[in-house]
Amino acid sequence: MNPVRTRAFVAALSAMSPSWAQSVADASSQAFGFPSPLLAATERRAFSVGNALFRTNWVTAPASAAGVDGLGPLFNARSCSTCHLHDGRSRPPEPGESDRSGLLVRIGVRTADGPDAPHPVFGEQIQDAAVAGVAPEATVEITWRTLRGAYGDGEVFELVAPEYGLRDLAYGALGSGTALGGRTAPHLIGLGLLEAVPDATLLAAADPGDRDGDGVSGRVHVVAAPGGGTAIGRFGWKATQPTVLAQTAAAFANDMGITSSLHPDERLSAVERAVIVFTSGGEPEIDDDKLGRVVFYARTLAVPEARDAGAPAVVAGGELFRSFGCAACHTPELRTAAVAFHPAFGDRTIHPFTDLLLHDMGPDLADGKHDGDAAPAEWRTAPLWGIGLISVVNGHERLLHDGRARGVAEAILWHGGEAERARERFRTAPRERRDELIAFVRSR
Repeated sequence: MNPVRTRAFVAALSAMSPSWAQSVADASSQAFGFPSPLLAATERRAFSVGNALFRTNWVTAPASAAGVDGLGPLFNARSCSTCHLHDGRSRPPEPGESDRSGLLVRIGVRTADGPDAPHPVFGEQIQDAAVAGVAPEATVEITWRTLRGAYGDGEVFELVAPEYGLRDLAYGALGSGTALGGRTAPHLIGLGLLEAVPDATLLAAADPGDRDGDGVSGRVHVVAAPGGGTAIGRFGWKATQPTVLAQTAAAFANDMGITSSLHPDERLSAVERAVIVFTSGGEPEIDDDKLGRVVFYARTLAVPEARDAGAPAVVAGGELFRSFGCAACHTPELRTAAVAFHPAFGDRTIHPFTDLLLHDMGPDLADGKHDGDAAPAEWRTAPLWGIGLISVVNGHERLLHDGRARGVAEAILWHGGEAERARERFRTAPRERRDELIAFVRSR
C-alpha cells in the first residue's frame, strides 16, 4: 500500500477509535518498546534503525566501528538503553550494588539569586565513569535516611530519603555552596505526543499567581531554545528541555560524552581539559542523520493501553483521583496540535495525566539544586501513563525524580507544597479508599 494512503487510513481509523489508533494493547515486559500505531510500514523501518542506535554501545575512539566511536572521555553510560532499559525507568542503586548507571547526580554552585552556576571543576553533572587511562570525576555515595509517619487510621508508614556525597574527587575540591541532586531516567513512552501539545495549552493552564485560589499555581519553564531564543520546556524532571531533539542531544553530550551539532564541545571544564588526553570520534561524534533516527524512535514509542478500566476499584479510584485534587496537576486529558515531525500526531486527544508545568512540591522534595529557572522545590508534573507497567518492564516500582518512592503510595506521601491538600486527603482516607486510588493510578 502507498505510504501516504496508509497514513491517511490510519488517521481515519483513529478518528473512529482513538484509543486503538494511539496505543498498544500489551502489558508484557516489552510494553514500552512498540512503535506507535500511527506509523506507516516504511516509518516502522526508520523506527527499527533508531531502536538499534538507541541500544548501541558507543566505544572509545579511534575504533573500527566507524560512526559509533567517541565515547567519553568522561561519561555515565555507554548507550541510551543502559539507563532506559526496555525503554523504561531506572532506579537508584541498592547498597553495595556496583552498577550505578540508573542514577545521575547533577551538580551546581548556589548563587545569591537565580539559577545555579556550573561547578568550576565538575560542570553540571558528575560523570562517574571514564575511558581507559582517564580518571572518572568522582564516586557517588548515597546514604538513605528513614522517616516515619502514620495514616489517619493509625497505620504506620516509612519513607526513605537519599543524601548524596562524592569521594575520589579526581580533578579538584568541591568548594563551598555546592548543590547535588539525584535524577533517575524516566520511561520514554508518548514523547512525540507530549511534544505535540501546543504551547498555548500550557500557557492557558499555568496559574503562577494562583488566581483561582485553589492552592495550585503551576508555571511554564522558559528555557534556551536550540539555535537561539527561548522556548517552553516540557521534558526532563524540571522541564529543562523544549523538544525531544533537545533532550536527546543533551543526553548524548552529558551522559555519554558524545558531541553533536547541537552540543559540539565535550563536557569538560577548563581544569579537566588541561589534564585529560583523549581522541575525538569526529566533529561531531554523532551526525545529524543518526541523531535524527534516535529522536524519531524516541518520539514514536507507543503508549500502552490503560488496563482494568471497568474494575470497581479502578472506577472508584478514578473518582477519588479527581475529588482528592490529584487531577489539578495530573491533567487527565490534553489535545495535540499539528507537528512538523509527523502529521498523524496532531489533532488528537491524549491521556497522559500531566500538565507539563512546574509546581512547588514543598521542602521535603527540594534537594537544593536549581535546574535553569526551576527552584529546588519545583518539579514538572510527571506523566502517569504507563506507570502501572514499570514493575513489569523494569522489575521495580521506584518513583519520583530520584527513585526514593518505593511505590505509588510513597510517591503520594512525598507530595507537599501545592499538592499538600491532595496528599492529606489520601493520607487521612480509610485504607479501602487509599487502595482504590492506588489501583486507579496503577491501571494507567
